[in-house]
Amino acid sequence: MDTPERASSSLARPAPTAEKADTGWGGFGQTQRFLVLSILIGLFAGLMVVCFHIIIDFISWFTLGSPVGASWQRTLLAPTIGGLIAATLVRYVFRKARGSGVNHTKAALYVYDGYVPFSTVIGKFLACSASLGTGNSLGPEDPALQMGAGVASLLGRMFDVDKEHMRLIAPIGAAAGLAAAFNTPITAVLFVIEQVIAAWDAGVLGSIVLSAVSAVVVVRWFLGDHPLFHAPAFQLTHPSELLIYAAIGVIVGLLGVLFVKLIARLHGALEKLPHSTALLRPVVAGFLVGCFGLWLPQVMGVGYDVIDSALRDQFVWQTLLLLGIVKMVATLLCFSAETPGGMFAPTLFTGAMVGGGIGALAHLYWPFPMSSSAAYILVGMGTFFAAVFRTPMTAIFMVFEVSASYVIILPVMIASTIAYLISRYLQPIPFFELIARQEGVDLPSLEAQRERQPMLVENAMQRGTILTLSADMSVDAALAALRSAGLPHGLVAVERGTWSWVTLEDLEGAAGEARGTATIRQAFPLAPAPRLYPDMALDTALRLLGPHRLLPVLNRARAGQVLGIITLEDIHRAYGIHKRHHDEPADAGNAAASPAV
Repeated sequence: MDTPERASSSLARPAPTAEKADTGWGGFGQTQRFLVLSILIGLFAGLMVVCFHIIIDFISWFTLGSPVGASWQRTLLAPTIGGLIAATLVRYVFRKARGSGVNHTKAALYVYDGYVPFSTVIGKFLACSASLGTGNSLGPEDPALQMGAGVASLLGRMFDVDKEHMRLIAPIGAAAGLAAAFNTPITAVLFVIEQVIAAWDAGVLGSIVLSAVSAVVVVRWFLGDHPLFHAPAFQLTHPSELLIYAAIGVIVGLLGVLFVKLIARLHGALEKLPHSTALLRPVVAGFLVGCFGLWLPQVMGVGYDVIDSALRDQFVWQTLLLLGIVKMVATLLCFSAETPGGMFAPTLFTGAMVGGGIGALAHLYWPFPMSSSAAYILVGMGTFFAAVFRTPMTAIFMVFEVSASYVIILPVMIASTIAYLISRYLQPIPFFELIARQEGVDLPSLEAQRERQPMLVENAMQRGTILTLSADMSVDAALAALRSAGLPHGLVAVERGTWSWVTLEDLEGAAGEARGTATIRQAFPLAPAPRLYPDMALDTALRLLGPHRLLPVLNRARAGQVLGIITLEDIHRAYGIHKRHHDEPADAGNAAASPAV
């Protein structure tokens, strides 16, 4: 695990240079250029992931042979040597390629203005090809996500993208890389939104979709137009099955919490070992994976073909459960030892096997009709994914894309939601945030951002009877009304649904200049005030307040009805910012705390 010093150096970008002039590339503006660039990002990221898959398959065939496990010497030595080569590459040659691809992409967005060094792409490609191709128990999706972000960053610099768009370019490339690795564009878009940008930003959503679709088109052109898994048709046979899916949610949710907690503990324990053991850890982890492979060769490597075999009912329930647990242990060893690779594929594998095992076991004792075990494999896959990564929407749509069945959404929703809630309750820190902290990087908690209750206008507005003045009222009459009410300002109805405001000080000045008989409309330039409503965000009110002393809060159904007003002081009070913070000297608090002499 990186210390803060090492982590900061691994993510650091070069000193900023002078901003390049906009060359007006092809006569396109920045927005048009960004959309064209999104498609190119998808194309190049897709090509890179195609090469990534081909290289992994070639290395696997060359080192492990076919079928995997046929030679005990290869089974033991391949993951051991592969772990050593991969760890050497990221520790001594491509140091910026260490760590979680998801967190590096988030750091590019929140810290480094979209900058991802291209050496990271090369390092991830070579190191993960070596580790995954030799059978280590990790996956290609997380590296593909980071490689997509690196490709996007390079193209953005080549296209002279401005700083505002450059910051958003890493998530666009991440979506392209993940979509190409999964062959599921909707899943990639949702994951990036849930885990990287944490918002449905309309300005970047279109570009994310364009890049993801472009990447999938490239992958399907070269590798075939078929889904990641060949899932049979699904049908909910009996409503009582929903109880089994709920049980899968509970069991898999608890297993996901255990998995994350074990990773945190083992990872932390290995980091306390001397630095001289850094290369030994992936070697030992690879050797142990090889030992597991002598017994269960299915747990080696990415494991998508094994999931396909399980979907065709080629394993009994005991084997399914055993494969799931052993895969979880093998992944725990590899990830904690910092063997390069991702966590997505092992998570899908573990969830699929455990869910399928529970379903196959239920087939023996459940008194009502049940769906085939394939349905439980798909549900378990999405459920474990939701429990570990805390991305329930991504998990639901991933299973939908993989199965091409709308009916399966209800079981996945039930199981994934239960697992997600269990994970949130028992494991407060999400997986990627936990890994970021261990890597010494302080990234925003996107889960907390999504669920934080925003401050609204209704939390700060002054309610009650509001003194309203007509624009055709004389200055003297308005002045008398404000003095009688004891108010420093009042709202002015310019016309139906349009409001302005005037202060007591302004009215007194106009009266002193012998303009008391003039109407408010004649005496003052009544600029229409922006409209506010109680349900609007308070920071929106702060931005709209601008040059205005106050703003009216209106009824959405009746624009002529004023519900209250809001001032800068009201917003400060709602946020806990008091006037004394600005008026008192810096040492006022210390002086107040000092005893009198």
